Amino acid sequence: MNQAFDFGPQMGGERILYVRAVAVSDLPEDIRAQAGDATQIYALHAANGERLALVKDRWTAFQLARANEAVAVSVH
Repeated sequence: MNQAFDFGPQMGGERILYVRAVAVSDLPEDIRAQAGDATQIYALHAANGERLALVKDRWTAFQLARANEAVAVSVH
């Protein structure tokens, strides 16, 4: 990814993204088809709850946040 994505507002000078596990079975059919045989993937959310991205694992979620100059925080 070579282009930064605008993940939204900053908090205290840092942009915060929230990372949480998502059951593939809870996703729309077109996204389930792209998930292959994974049963769980990870979502990055903005402070307002908007889902911004889906990625294959937690590590990738945190890397995506860092690559876009944001801080990732786990939520349950």
